[in-house]
Parts: sequence; structure tokens; C-alpha cells
Amino acid sequence: MGQGHGHDHAHAVGRAEDRARLRLVLAITCTVLVVELVGAWVAGSLALLADAGHMATDAAAIGLALGASYVATLPGGPRSTFGYHRAEILAAMANAVVLLVVCGYLAYAGLARLGDPETVRPVPLVLFAAVGLVANGVSMLVLRGSDTGSLNLRGAATEVFADLLGSLMALVAGVVIWTTGFQRADPIASLLIALMILPRSLVLLRDSAAVLLEIAPAGLDLEDVRRHLAEVPGVVEVHDLHAWTITSGMPSLSAHVTVTDAALDEHGVGAILDRLCACTAAHFGVQHATFQVEPESHREHEDLGHAH
Repeated sequence: MGQGHGHDHAHAVGRAEDRARLRLVLAITCTVLVVELVGAWVAGSLALLADAGHMATDAAAIGLALGASYVATLPGGPRSTFGYHRAEILAAMANAVVLLVVCGYLAYAGLARLGDPETVRPVPLVLFAAVGLVANGVSMLVLRGSDTGSLNLRGAATEVFADLLGSLMALVAGVVIWTTGFQRADPIASLLIALMILPRSLVLLRDSAAVLLEIAPAGLDLEDVRRHLAEVPGVVEVHDLHAWTITSGMPSLSAHVTVTDAALDEHGVGAILDRLCACTAAHFGVQHATFQVEPESHREHEDLGHAH
């Protein structure tokens, strides 16, 4: 129990640090959004406008991630016994969906501009894109400093990384137009931005869906867990083994464990539970584990229960 409470405290501290990072990144994002909107109007650039539009969705997405992080700290009620940790996962999934919509828009607008390129002023494009590149680089460093593994923060980081790529592509397009006069560099840049955002968006969508579907955490082999638990002295069988993730960094596990009557008489349920919890914490990093200990003499009744 002490290990579990310590883990919860560390988790809460990590999430508080994540919120501080998100607040700073949100301020930077909103500032760059205004700068790039002005730059897109001055330069007449689709790439810069696309990046500014993406920045707008990012500002909303980071705000959503920040709000979800606050909601996740609310205490659970009589019916929400796990609390509201899943709010962060829902925010991550929403961010992934928004990114996919942005990819579709960039592809559509880029293809339209390829057929009918518009004149872009390269100097303002380069200057404003450079500002966005530096600001997004700072935001990326801020978010990468977190070690909580939060999918919610990953969603925000994916948005910022997409912005970083957008600013870089807009900068390159501006340099190409400036040096060669090749106006199609602008829509080509917007298409490249869409292509680079797409895989990260799909990965984020997959990972958040895995949590919501309560699929066993990646890297956690349930058969390996079963073998380790079966090696605890006195354990005869491990069944009804389940593992899932409440939110990023909070894997959970439950199992029914059949134990010899002699072991129960000698050690008691408390000592056996301590060994089982120590096993999952030490070997698999699972701090939230629930075990139902059953005496071997009760196995026949357990089998009848499963038959019904």
C-alpha cells in the first residue's frame, strides 16, 4: 500500500509539472499564431497560412490538453471510482483527430495551389517562418523535458512538432522562392507538412484507442506475469488475469490467485498479498495491482462459478 501511495504522489507531482509546461507552451503558441497570421497576409503564402491555421488548432488542442489535465486531478465520486484520469486520454484522441483533419485540409489546399500557383513574397515568408521555427523549437524543448510518459502531453508535443515542421518547410519554401522564383515551392511545402504530420497522428490515435479499449499495456507480457506470480511460494494457479492502463503511466492489473491451504495457514493472506504485489512492482513496474487470494480447497467452488 505504501508503494502505491508513493507512486500516486509521484504521478500527481509529474502531472503538475506537465501543466506548467503546457501553460508556457500555450502562451508561446498563441503569440506565434498572431505573428504568422500577419506574416501570411504580408507574404501571401499558403504554407505560412497553413502553419498559422495549424497553430490555431494547436492552441485549442493544448488548451484542451491543459483542461483535461486539470479534470484528471478531480477526486472520484460514488460512480467514478477511478477518478477522471481518462480525460487526458480523450484529449489525446481529440488532438489526433484534429491533426488528421488538418492533414486533409493541407493536402487539399496544396494540390489546388499546385495547379494554379499564386505569387508569394519570399522575404516576409522567410522572416516570419524563422520566428515560428525558433518559438516552436523552444516549445518542443519545454515539452520534451517531461518524463511522465503522458499521452495527453504526447498529443500536445505532436501538435508542436507538426508546427515545428510547418515552420521549417515554410522557411525552406521561402528560401527556394527567393533564390529561384519557383512559386510552387509554397504549396509543395504544405503537402510535405501534411505527409510528415500523418504518421505521428495515426500513432497517437492508435495509442489512445488502446488505452480506451483497455488493451494490456505495451511491453507487458501477461504470460510472463502469470509465470512470475506462479513462482511465489505457495501459489498453485493464477487465473482471471487482466491488465489495462487507467491513464499514461498508470498500468493496472488484477488476478485470482489460488494458494495452498498450508501456505495460508503458515503465512496468512496479508503476507502472500505483499509478495504478489512486490512481484508485479519489481518485475513489471505495476504499482496498481488487485489480487483475490483463494485457498486451494476452494478451487472446486471457483470452477463451478466459472461454469455458470
